[in-house]
Amino acid sequence: MDLRNISTVTEFILVGFEQSYPSTRTLLFTLFLALYGLAMAMNGLIIFITWTDPRLNSPMYFFLGHLSFLDICFITTTIPQMLIHLVVKNHTVSFASCLIQMYLVFGVGVAECILLAFMAYDRYVAICQPLNYAQIMSRQVCVRLVGTSWFFGMINGILLDYMTFRGPFCRDNHVENFFCEAPIVISLSCGDPLFSLKVIFADAIVVLLSPMVLIVTSYARILTSILGRASSSGRGKTFSTCASHLTVVVFFYTSAMFSYMNPRSTHGPDKDKPFSLLYTIITPMCNPIIYSLRNKEMKGAMLRVLGRGSLAQAESV
Repeated sequence: MDLRNISTVTEFILVGFEQSYPSTRTLLFTLFLALYGLAMAMNGLIIFITWTDPRLNSPMYFFLGHLSFLDICFITTTIPQMLIHLVVKNHTVSFASCLIQMYLVFGVGVAECILLAFMAYDRYVAICQPLNYAQIMSRQVCVRLVGTSWFFGMINGILLDYMTFRGPFCRDNHVENFFCEAPIVISLSCGDPLFSLKVIFADAIVVLLSPMVLIVTSYARILTSILGRASSSGRGKTFSTCASHLTVVVFFYTSAMFSYMNPRSTHGPDKDKPFSLLYTIITPMCNPIIYSLRNKEMKGAMLRVLGRGSLAQAESV
């Protein structure tokens, strides 16, 4: 049955920052526009570098390029709409637009969760089984792992979208956030939202904790291997490489767990928005910065690209 035929609600109103003062909205628009531009530029630069620089032809940078692509997709599903709503008075979105946005947030978010776990496994193989690394993490295997991330993300998005919009919507249509976030939208349903919330909670446990188990296991074995080495310089280099990935994992998983694994009674607009901002804009912006600052090869590749750009500009003048 078509849900729209039994729903009196045909659009949602994203409250977002509507109640803020005009001067505050102007400041937020400037800030988020700068952050969005920085995130797009940095992630785009990493994609370009990892896909064109032959010195970065390794599984770690292959995964990093795809992580940046996921970050661009993720941030573009929510932030442009929020920027528009900061400068216009009409904050309504159609039923279909809300459904599509939520599907993309779920699909890309889950794909990123799984990809982060595969990146941890890649580090484990590189550090603990270096002699077999090229064979285990071949190009074909890496492509399959990335494809698996996308596949499960898109399938999971269909399930969670269905659970969110399975009931009719015939009362309040005000979403107390700047994008269509599932738990908030479910609470607006006329039916009993408890079952849908339980399914989303169970799905969050599987989607978030299963990759987390693989990440923790991989880094526990990495730590054991590092501590068994005599060279302090080798330990420092390995710690530096792994610290970048762990920092990204902590940022992303902490905010996602709060949003989808906490009881709704503990939530509220003042608590939801900061965590939503953390995983929709701050994390995608920080990922390339974290990886570039703590990785000498990435810094070198970026300097080479920027140097070529400056040289070409000087020659054209």
